[in-house]
Amino acid sequence: MNQLDALKLYSTVVADTGDFQQISGFQPQDATTNPSLILKAVQMPAYQQLLQDTVSRHTGASLDEMMDRLLVNFGCRILALIPGRVSTEVDARLSFDTAATVARAQRIMALYQNEGIDKARVLIKIAATWEGIEAAAQLERQGIHTNLTLLFSFAQAVACGDAGVKLISPFVGRIYDWHKKAAGAQWDESARAGVNDPGVQSVHRIYHHYKKHGIATEVMGASFRNTGQIIALAGCDLLTISPELLAQLQSSQAPVQAALKPERAKAMDLPELHLNQAQFRFAMNEDAMAGDKLAEGIRAFCADARKLDALLSA
Repeated sequence: MNQLDALKLYSTVVADTGDFQQISGFQPQDATTNPSLILKAVQMPAYQQLLQDTVSRHTGASLDEMMDRLLVNFGCRILALIPGRVSTEVDARLSFDTAATVARAQRIMALYQNEGIDKARVLIKIAATWEGIEAAAQLERQGIHTNLTLLFSFAQAVACGDAGVKLISPFVGRIYDWHKKAAGAQWDESARAGVNDPGVQSVHRIYHHYKKHGIATEVMGASFRNTGQIIALAGCDLLTISPELLAQLQSSQAPVQAALKPERAKAMDLPELHLNQAQFRFAMNEDAMAGDKLAEGIRAFCADARKLDALLSA
């Protein structure tokens, strides 16, 4: 059995791509997208017609509506290829505006429903700022499920659990990147691999906290740099993986064992924790890595959203 098939015995495998032509060969359950992945896809010849069709069919629509329609068009194509859910992201430029995030999420969901898609098959991706988490709490109460992304800290995970969000995407690779850069010449790759990887350790801590305290929010490890990080999280609720790493897993016959088990978490002595807004902001301020990577991630998604705007208005 190859590693990809073995991994599916322990975790739900999710394809992390806007290039939906790559999805079928890996048979994932769900799929995730973001502005950067969609930008990359629409610049490929195979997807330029989808961009042009969106523009021609909705002449006169505002640029932000055009953007949402493009994202939903991609999402619908992806949903035709998978049995589960697709995650579609709210414009990152709204990351600090709760009301605007809620409104955009509602419109995205309405666009999906207009295409005959059941809302249970859509997760609305939102950056895990305090404002984004507050928006997610409101949306969940309305029956719109959310995926909180750009999650780098335990504080963000705690707040998301308190808010009752459907799913979180704690990033692994970007945490690894930050610590490797900070360590410089002192970084020891072999010593910080597998379960010693700082990004992997972050997801382990979040998973154990959720399972120990009966928090229903699903944990989906994200942003991987290598297959070792993925295998070290076998057993996590979900793992969203790029096509390149999915292919590597599919070509490997190395053994895979569950690294995370809910019963193990339940036996741990872990304190319950809740955070109000002031405590959340202080915890984020104290965590240099999380603050840096959250800000960097929002800026990058905003930059790519502006590039998509330019393509839509060309």
